[in-house]
Amino acid sequence: MDIQNILNKKGFICDMDGVIYHGNRILDGVSDFVNWMIENGKKFVFLTNSPERTPHELSMKLERMGLSVSADHFYTSAMATAEFLNSQAPGCTAYVIGEAALSKALYDYKIYMNDINPDYVVIGETRTYSFEKIEKAIALVNKGAKLIGANPDTVGVTESGIMPATGSLVAPIEIATGKKAYFVGKPNPLMLRHGLRMLGCHSEDIAFIGDRMDTDIIAGIESNIDTVLVLTGVTAREDIGNFPYRPKYVLDSVGDIVKKP
Repeated sequence: MDIQNILNKKGFICDMDGVIYHGNRILDGVSDFVNWMIENGKKFVFLTNSPERTPHELSMKLERMGLSVSADHFYTSAMATAEFLNSQAPGCTAYVIGEAALSKALYDYKIYMNDINPDYVVIGETRTYSFEKIEKAIALVNKGAKLIGANPDTVGVTESGIMPATGSLVAPIEIATGKKAYFVGKPNPLMLRHGLRMLGCHSEDIAFIGDRMDTDIIAGIESNIDTVLVLTGVTAREDIGNFPYRPKYVLDSVGDIVKKP
C-alpha cells in the first residue's frame, strides 16, 4: 500500500464515530492526523451520519477531548436531511422523532413542526423513543406523510458497546405501514456531494475515510472518491470479504496515515 498517495490528497472527508472517537474517547492517532491536516493546509470536513449534535456541539465535543476544530468543518445527516426536504418541498412541515439538533436543522430551513398533518415524518437517533411516538408516526404515515430517515444505520458504536441507530428506529414504522423510508445519510451519495461542495475540491483530489463497509465505503465508491477503511469502528478486517466491493486502502487507524516509518 502506498500511503504517499493518501498524503498527496488535497483534502479529506472523514466519518466521525468509529474513526475519530468512540463516545467520549478520542481514538489513538487522531490528534496526530488532525494536526497534520491543519499544519499542511489540507482541506477537511467531518461528515457524520449522526443527527444528534449541531456542528457547534461537535466542535465543543472535540475541544473537550483535546482537539480544536471549528464548527465549519462539520456536516451532519440532520443538515443533509433539512437541505433535502427544502429542495423537495420548500416550506413543508414535519413530525420529528429525534434530538434537538435535528429539529434545529429543519428550523434553519423554515421547516416547522407539525403533529397533525405534516408533509413528512422524520426520524433520527434519539434516547426518547417511545411507543407513543411510534404510534403517532404510524398514524401520520398512513394518512399520507412521507417517511424520512436521517440515516440507514441500524447500529452505532459507543464506549459501552453497540446501540440502536436510526435504521432500527425506522423499521417498526416501515413494517406497520408497509411504506419504505427514504434515507438521506450515507450510503446516499448526497452526503459526500455536500462534503465535496464544502471543500471546493474535485472528487479525485479527496480521500474519504470511514469505518463501515455498508455505508462509508460504498458511498465513497459511488461518489468516485478514493476510500480508506479504518478498523477502529464497526468493520473488522475479516468482514471485508463479505462485501462485493473493496476499499482502495485499509488501515488500522487514521494515525497510520501520518505514522513515521
